[in-house]
Amino acid sequence: MGSRPSLFSPNVSQYLLDLEEEQIVEEIVKHPICMVYPAALVITGVIVILISPSGGPFWALVCLLGFVISCVGLWKYHALNMDRFVVTNMRVFRVHGVLKRDIATIPLMRILDITVHQTLTGMIFNYGHLTFESAASQGMRKITFVANPKSRDLIIQGVIHRSGVRRAASAVVVADGT
Repeated sequence: MGSRPSLFSPNVSQYLLDLEEEQIVEEIVKHPICMVYPAALVITGVIVILISPSGGPFWALVCLLGFVISCVGLWKYHALNMDRFVVTNMRVFRVHGVLKRDIATIPLMRILDITVHQTLTGMIFNYGHLTFESAASQGMRKITFVANPKSRDLIIQGVIHRSGVRRAASAVVVADGT
């Protein structure tokens, strides 16, 4: 593996199963619409600093407030940038977190159903949410703000089909006679 965790990059390749020859099919970042709120915070903080009356009794406090607002916006932007959903030839997993990493995984053979949710805003800006139904999806049930959710669903369905998981499951049902 050789790659180390980083505070500035999610580096999802470090979580691949090298001995099993796992390969990334798709690495999905949050839709750009998620960045509107953090950007608004940064801009608000800068505006507060710029319009603060210099030399007034509360000048330092107002500047500190603007700085804190901007830092919160930058932190939220960075946290969104570190959130990745990955589709491989063997599983789907999500890596997120800045100071600590949370990793949730569902093997392809455990995925029973994927539901795509799109609101009116999601249809306009082409984003949606993917909900996984699985035998063991406690750690990763819903992936939010996915760009091109319908095409991402088709990619995952194609990977599941190519892996032979669905064919193997249907062969078991036929062999049992049910």
